[in-house]
Amino acid sequence: MISRRDLLLSIGAGGALLGTSRSSFAAAERVGKMEAMLPPAKGNRVVICGGGWAGLTVAKYLRRENQNIEVVLIERNPSFFSCPISNPWLADLVNLEFLMHDYNQPASKYGYRFINQPVVGIERDRKRVYTPQGYIDYTFLVIASGIRYNYAPWFGEDKDLARQAKLNYPGAMIPGSEHLALKRKIKDFEEGEFVMTVPPGLYRCPPAPYERACMIAEVFRRNKVKGKIIILDPKEDIAPKGPGFRAAFEQVYLGMIEYVPRATVREVDLAGKVIKTTAGDFKFKDANLIPPQQANDLVWMADLIAKDKEGKPTGWADQDPLTFQAKADPNVFLVGDVISPALGVTYPKSGHQANAQGKIVAKFIAGRIAGKEPKPGSLMPDNTCYSMVNGSPQEAIVINVSYEYSESEKKITPKARTINDRSEALAKATYEWARAIYRDMFI
Repeated sequence: MISRRDLLLSIGAGGALLGTSRSSFAAAERVGKMEAMLPPAKGNRVVICGGGWAGLTVAKYLRRENQNIEVVLIERNPSFFSCPISNPWLADLVNLEFLMHDYNQPASKYGYRFINQPVVGIERDRKRVYTPQGYIDYTFLVIASGIRYNYAPWFGEDKDLARQAKLNYPGAMIPGSEHLALKRKIKDFEEGEFVMTVPPGLYRCPPAPYERACMIAEVFRRNKVKGKIIILDPKEDIAPKGPGFRAAFEQVYLGMIEYVPRATVREVDLAGKVIKTTAGDFKFKDANLIPPQQANDLVWMADLIAKDKEGKPTGWADQDPLTFQAKADPNVFLVGDVISPALGVTYPKSGHQANAQGKIVAKFIAGRIAGKEPKPGSLMPDNTCYSMVNGSPQEAIVINVSYEYSESEKKITPKARTINDRSEALAKATYEWARAIYRDMFI
């Protein structure tokens, strides 16, 4: 049980109340005077936590499915910043306006409510979401809150070291100021080793670190930097799109990118600027330290994290991979980067995938309200992922994946098509794809 003082401090600061009990929130209502933010819903109210690619899509398509559904989108950031296309932005191939969008525009057009607040608590038994300004009741809850960093494998329980790593060597896998900090680092880098870590296990957008290495190398080439990028990867080889990235490393940026496989991080010495791995120790002048990742705090707050065979948390949400409904709660849906692998498939934690899943979730919620829920497996997501591998001329590679569900085998099978031959046509298609998805979410 957290104390009254800690509860109020956390609410006042907009902090996440992880593991907070129902009685704690009862205390918050009494002592913190937490009242309802909105009047009682006249019908069905869907509250969406997280305004990324998944949450925005659910909000728009729910309203398109049924204008009588009250939709509330809660997001702590005042404006949208896109992680997809952020790597070309690091190399000044697009401007900042290409990544940023206004939350108010789609909310106004499609008639849902946008609330710019952090979520500080979730009570599934009372069907309430808490913000610092009060609580909101829901009929259905959608958690589309993305990822959080997990520095524990590097620093144990030392939160100060984790804070230092995030501040000085940001992972820039969560949109916002970390990207701005990384871009400044790249621009100011003069010489030496610039180290990048690839996270172990599941992480947001698997091709992103390799694309980022290409775009950093593009900046270094342009600025005539005397140095190189070292990629420390715990995997055996680059995946996905390995041949395409390797060709870029060896042909476009020869001598500028060193790829080190089987390099699981054992220790990060921030003071000495040394990363100790299973492939050896690596000193660095500067770094993009991308840590291991987990589902965002809100999934933990809602107590919807999957457990392994030993009963230990896997770090990712426990959901049905066909309906995206929480296994523990039929009134909660989990969508986008938060989800766990299931039925033989690991959906990539990508923007395209999140957008595709968001449309499916909207169909299931609207169908349930109407009493005509789709058959599980009849709606399947897809994925497209472009990666820019050359900045001058601009050239990209791509992977497209479709998914098929076999009811008899209870299995999802991915079918992938990869183009590893980089081209200017694919670079042009990269931006066309992004504009199309932005239009789908915002216009």
